[in-house]
Amino acid sequence: MLVLASQSPRRRELLASLGVDFQTHSVDIVESVRSSEAADRYVSRLALEKAQAGLAQRSDAQWVLGSDTTVAIDGQILVKPESEADYQAMMRTLSGRTHQVFTAVALVSQQTLFETRVCTDVTFTELTEDYIQHYWQTGEPADKAGGYGIQGLGAIFVEEIRGSYSNVVGLPLHETARLLGQAGLPIWQGRLRLVPSNEQ
Repeated sequence: MLVLASQSPRRRELLASLGVDFQTHSVDIVESVRSSEAADRYVSRLALEKAQAGLAQRSDAQWVLGSDTTVAIDGQILVKPESEADYQAMMRTLSGRTHQVFTAVALVSQQTLFETRVCTDVTFTELTEDYIQHYWQTGEPADKAGGYGIQGLGAIFVEEIRGSYSNVVGLPLHETARLLGQAGLPIWQGRLRLVPSNEQ
């Protein structure tokens, strides 16, 4: 059995799109940034800690997948905003500039670890104060790393993306599928069919 160590609806939907059978399990770990910890190391550490916590808590799991996403700019990690003022500061920092979105994925069993990490460059348009204030009022930014959701209303801020889109949403699908393949977990189960000759 594959277990996703997350209750994130975005990760659940993305993993489900690969057509793998899995269950979700929420894990509680400390997600604070350590002193001088770079964004890439931060997400890799949290992804592994989530996967290991899920494995310890689910004795029925053969494999546990943990993942973490964060936003970084100028070496500063932008986690989920703690307040409206925190969110506004993030948006003003991101406005008109290019930032990085890092996601790490760890797939663990009792004997094996497969892991990967992806970085995507995202360029924001110049944000007006009205945009910043109104977006907060939608409620969407509150639980998002960096204070925005590219798959939601925040998509209008994005001028350019270089790299994996699904990585920015929260789970890089190409890389995750590759890890599942290394673990012998097939994708697209029940989603393939033969095309009748008259449809070719």
